[in-house]
Amino acid sequence: MFDRIREFSPLGRVPVLVLEDGTPLVESSAILDAIDDRAGPSRALLPATGISRREALRLMSLAIAAGEKAREQVHERMVRPPEKYHEPWVNRCREQMHGALSVIEQACDRRGPSGWLIEDRLTQADITVACICTFLSESLQVFDDASRYPRLHSHNRQCEALPDFAATHSRWFMADVKQ
Repeated sequence: MFDRIREFSPLGRVPVLVLEDGTPLVESSAILDAIDDRAGPSRALLPATGISRREALRLMSLAIAAGEKAREQVHERMVRPPEKYHEPWVNRCREQMHGALSVIEQACDRRGPSGWLIEDRLTQADITVACICTFLSESLQVFDDASRYPRLHSHNRQCEALPDFAATHSRWFMADVKQ
């Protein structure tokens, strides 16, 4: 599988999107930008300009960073033998993850009547935050104590209740189980 991915992504990383002209895009932000460009301004998931765009990008980057710090914690336990765990590193990653989540929790305070993070509509910020929260919940049980991030937990439940989220999560889970 790795060799097949490297045919399109020199890093061997996924996701990768190969455009019609053969150009591979290997980072989520580049892929999402290409999809938004194709969808057009009225259907794009990321606001085109201004304060709303910057806030969406800020929340997305915080969520992605929290996910990366969670991945580091999981990686430490998955690949190292217990005698090689470096607890100071794990603790630092945990602290950084919770720092980002705390800022996103505060942003959830400013949600509009619809409950979305930006412009009172579902945007890429909502999707990214929810996907990362689901990962954190399933990998590190971050949201087992719902009182720690109640607004973020509520936001994640709102997103996960959407039919497209449920269908995607089911497909991802089933693909993971089959491997």
